[in-house]
Amino acid sequence: MTTTVSKEQRQENILLSLKKLGFLSRSQIQKLHRLGGERNANRVLKEMSEYLCSFRQNENIYYLSKEGRERVGCERVLKKTLQANHYLMRNDLYIACGCPSNWKAEVKLEIPAVVNVIADALFIRDDVYYIIEIDHVQKMSVNREKVKKYRKLLELNVFKKPPVFLWMTTTEYRRRELMKLCEGMNAKVYLKTDFK
Repeated sequence: MTTTVSKEQRQENILLSLKKLGFLSRSQIQKLHRLGGERNANRVLKEMSEYLCSFRQNENIYYLSKEGRERVGCERVLKKTLQANHYLMRNDLYIACGCPSNWKAEVKLEIPAVVNVIADALFIRDDVYYIIEIDHVQKMSVNREKVKKYRKLLELNVFKKPPVFLWMTTTEYRRRELMKLCEGMNAKVYLKTDFK
């Protein structure tokens, strides 16, 4: 009986992670839910196949099926998309930051009629905002514009303490470009490969 309950609870927790984070790779689910080795993780996820959809991209990438969405009350419907990489990179930072409980994705920061910007994610730790930006296939001009808007928010002193900007990008060249854009800001730029 205890085994059945804990198995049910583990499945529920995995589905809730997918509800919160969208797409998760097998290895991310493995880390988040301490599933042990790859073989065990694959077994656990196979047992949940009724609730999951997946596609292959170096490893299996999972998201909620209709049954999975119904089980955890998720209204957002996801389909296999190139945008999944954006989610996966963001989730790598979520895990690296210790899975903050107040993590929120796609958050609008706005001073009406002055400036508004949508952060890819953010969380607050010790009264400090951590603003997450993912640069997967973004044009550098779009990043430049975003940084300009963050600088405007800083000028307007909207944060109690200076925020920390955490970027993740794909190449060393793009990391250097982002570091230049963020000069003078409390910013760290990681490569996707830093978390493998």
